[in-house]
Amino acid sequence: MANNLPLISVNGVLDAAISPLDRGFSYGDGIFETCRIHRGKIPLWEYHLDRLEQSAHRLSISLNIAQLTQYRDALLQKIENKLVTDAVIKIILTRGVGGRGYRQPDCAEPTYCVGVFPGNALQSAAFNEGVSVRVCDARLSINPSLAGIKHLNRLEHILARAEWQDEFAEGLLLDQQGRVIEATVSNLFVVKNGSLYTPDLSNAGVAGVMRRCILERLAPTLGIATQITEMKLDFVANADEIFLCNSVFGIWPVKYLFVSQQLLEKTDIHFQQNSVTQKLQQQLLALF
Repeated sequence: MANNLPLISVNGVLDAAISPLDRGFSYGDGIFETCRIHRGKIPLWEYHLDRLEQSAHRLSISLNIAQLTQYRDALLQKIENKLVTDAVIKIILTRGVGGRGYRQPDCAEPTYCVGVFPGNALQSAAFNEGVSVRVCDARLSINPSLAGIKHLNRLEHILARAEWQDEFAEGLLLDQQGRVIEATVSNLFVVKNGSLYTPDLSNAGVAGVMRRCILERLAPTLGIATQITEMKLDFVANADEIFLCNSVFGIWPVKYLFVSQQLLEKTDIHFQQNSVTQKLQQQLLALF
């Protein structure tokens, strides 16, 4: 394990246990962020913290930013001493310990679990050469009250990921009405006629940090028009190029998409272009 990672703290204490009465363990009552660390820094931290704050507010979970920052910085200091270049930090915030039952406890103290894990260089083979992707059979539920939040209830994504082994790098997810939403651990962008399109996440999916970075920083820097839209599978299949993104692996061009015949007549879709994707990748490398 590289440089003795992972390092995990619970409420600031290394290797501490989480209570079986913690509501994150019992009910998935919490949220999390997974962030890329590069040379001891978290390049997109302001986006991660903003999503964490908004998600905590929507779920009425208390968040003490000063306390979280203290726990985060303690682990960052440890890996800096170990000369770790690329790593991943995962922050889990739960409502805390509560009794049995769904009713929220009146005075719960939130639990902060912060872990640092080994990471890979941004310019991986997938980053440089592209990936193969399939469309999953599993469907996402439509739930506007939880849409966009990176909450701890991820069973739909776990079931979807169980549909393949190593023959694909990712799987696209549709909702119950057949709209394209996201992939299991990443967001989707479609390139058509030089413009960027990404699915509307008002009813399902996770509003990713890298997705936001592309929409607000990378694409505007390059003068690329962007649009958030309701998206069907044939729109994706007829794209000039498509790519996946998240804050850990960055941007992956998609070179091949497999679709079952029940969904589309054309099942094997190859994407030959990735010029727009490459421009965004170069902007991302400059940012990091």
